[in-house]
Amino acid sequence: MANRAARQTRRDPEKKSRDILKAARKEFATAGFDGARVDKIAAKSKFSKGLIYHHFQSKDELFRSVLEQLYQELSEENAELYLDDFEPEEGVVRLIEHTFDYFAKNPDFITLVNNENLMKAQHLKKSENVRKSFEPLRESLATLLKQGAEQGDFRGDVDSTELYISIVALGYFYLSNMSTLSVVFDKPLGGPDSVAVRKQHITDVILGYLKNKEG
Repeated sequence: MANRAARQTRRDPEKKSRDILKAARKEFATAGFDGARVDKIAAKSKFSKGLIYHHFQSKDELFRSVLEQLYQELSEENAELYLDDFEPEEGVVRLIEHTFDYFAKNPDFITLVNNENLMKAQHLKKSENVRKSFEPLRESLATLLKQGAEQGDFRGDVDSTELYISIVALGYFYLSNMSTLSVVFDKPLGGPDSVAVRKQHITDVILGYLKNKEG
């Protein structure tokens, strides 16, 4: 059975790419872009360096592909929220909770994106896929905001992109800096109670901003 699976993998270029990207994600998340070695990715994926370079022409392209895969996964999960099916406030709350939970459950995302930021997004700048992947979410969020404003619940001057950046930032910063923040404030921020308090705080902050003060 193992030999048959190996033969099927060799005949399936898409599965080869997925297996290589899975190994690459672990290596880049552990060692960073500069410290990552294609030799180790080859060992983890059980494919030769030559085959890896056949599918991904360089270490830079491999890292870019890992980032694209991460953003695509997040985009697909966002699409499964079906925000258009909910009342505006409930839809926004679902997006807040999902975004926070996604980052909490996928620490590799934070590590790899932090790494890319240190490199001034030099890989993502070459990716049209990432720019396109968030357009459906932006449109769904804009629709929720418009509906909320028409119903008199939300203020009418909210930019969907600015709001989403704020939702991401409030959770991302907390999770990516949890270790140092725990020391600075002498408080164990990684416990389930602290995390739940933080998520509720983010929800309160965002909804407080959105609320129509004239309503």
